[in-house]
Formats: sequence, structure tokens, C-alpha cells
Amino acid sequence: MNEKDLLELWSRARLHIILSQLAPTFLLTVTITALSLAGGFGGPVAVRIASAGILLASGILGFLAQFSSAGEASAIAADLGTIENPSAVTKRIIGTARWTTVVKFVTPAIFVVIYLAILWSLFISPLLR
Repeated sequence: MNEKDLLELWSRARLHIILSQLAPTFLLTVTITALSLAGGFGGPVAVRIASAGILLASGILGFLAQFSSAGEASAIAADLGTIENPSAVTKRIIGTARWTTVVKFVTPAIFVVIYLAILWSLFISPLLR
């Protein structure tokens, strides 16, 4: 592949990473807002279980999309590293490609912490009242 093709692939992988973060974030925001407004944190167990399941499924799918897109972006950056006389953009991408590990590991870790806090609020906190 030539440099232009690899740069287009990089842009696509980057877009996939961004989009894969938007959907779970939107769903998380909507679910938490709806639960809060409807008193769902102390509401029926079935509603709380459904909410937890929706967030878990969304989080897993978001993680898989982010992980695979970040892995592809890393591979593309490695291929860009083999280009002779790379452009300034290519050099910048190669230099910042190591940050794809944040997408692969840090973002999902943050999701897990948030999810555990939500589970606490949905299931443990009502028992302590």
C-alpha cells in the first residue's frame, strides 16, 4: 500500500474509534438520566436489571469496536513507519500511534469503574437505606 492509502485507512480507523465511544456514552447518559428522573435507582428490580443489562451489552460492544479499531490503527501506523520519505502527517501519526493503547485499555477500565458504580447505585445502595 502507498502512503495515501494508509493515511485513508488511518482516518477510517480513527473515525471508528470516535464513533464507538459515542454510542455507549450516549446510551449511558440517557439511561442514567431516565433512571434518575423516574426514581429508577430505587424502583422495580426488573427495571434495574434491564438497565444494567443494556449498559453492559452496550459497553461490551463499544469495547470490542474500540479495541479492534485501535489495533488496526496500530498496525496501520506500523505500516506507515516503513514508508520512505514520509510526509509530516505520516510522521505525526507514527509519533502518536502509541496512544492507541489508551483506547484499548484505559477507556474500557474507566467504563468498568463507572459500571461498577452504577451497579452499586442500582442494587447495593437501595439495600443500605
